[in-house]
Amino acid sequence: MTCLNRPTSLFHSSDHSLLVPPSAIISGFSQILHQSSVRSSAIRSIPQMSSAVPAPTVSTVTISYPELKDPTADISDQIERGFGPNGLGILSISEVPGYTLLRRNLLHLAPRLASLPEEVKQEIEDPHSRYNIGWSHGKEKLESGKLDMLKGSFYANPIHDVPTNELSLVKRYPSYCGPNIWPRAALPELEHAFKALGKLILEVGLLLAYHCDRYVSNGFKMHEDGSLQQVLLRSRCHKGRLLYYFPAHQWYFVFLFNYYDQAFLRAIISTSFSSSIYIIRPTEESDISFLTAN
Repeated sequence: MTCLNRPTSLFHSSDHSLLVPPSAIISGFSQILHQSSVRSSAIRSIPQMSSAVPAPTVSTVTISYPELKDPTADISDQIERGFGPNGLGILSISEVPGYTLLRRNLLHLAPRLASLPEEVKQEIEDPHSRYNIGWSHGKEKLESGKLDMLKGSFYANPIHDVPTNELSLVKRYPSYCGPNIWPRAALPELEHAFKALGKLILEVGLLLAYHCDRYVSNGFKMHEDGSLQQVLLRSRCHKGRLLYYFPAHQWYFVFLFNYYDQAFLRAIISTSFSSSIYIIRPTEESDISFLTAN
């Protein structure tokens, strides 16, 4: 699985006005995380000085949902270890109520969706959005230039069926502003399952964003409207992607929080993972392909 590198724009939830790409919003977070790299530079240089010293191992940091939901809990250490320069850029959120059932309800629909008749799947394709809404199969190109026929994807906004009613924005940004397309006749249960899981993941992401903002505020003065949580709350451009890999018969669900510049945060779930939600902090070099391994 490769990262999605498609740019989009952000829209204010009240007037849909175009916002400036918010690199400054997370710059403070990045700077604070960078400061910790100075303290650990000696550790990172050890393997370079002697091949006899094993490289340090890094494991996924887990935060329980009760901790995450507690606004007074101090989870700054877990955030730094997970999202900091020496971490994997991943936080595992455990004990999320209802998650296991919602995950099963959606992921088990993936092979049924992929097995629908071709004429039915063509009805839920959207070439105007570059196949970033509805069904997509054989539309993406691999590095070799060949079309990727090994996986099928279904894209939808789990929060807003119609992100905006401004036709000019839909025309300019069809991949992100266009309305959802659901196979309501052929697979009616997909819409409910997709939205239910997507809303839960957004709730978890907003809770994590709150604690990220608290972490950043310890070292930087933040504008209330510019916090990560407020940006995610205002955004109407969240995107869910249900993937099905045909030869391996594996399926995944990727949720992009605020679909801009690879998204501020990314969540990924799979039938082969534990009962936790994995939230990823994307970077320019990020690659989550290893997460698809069994």
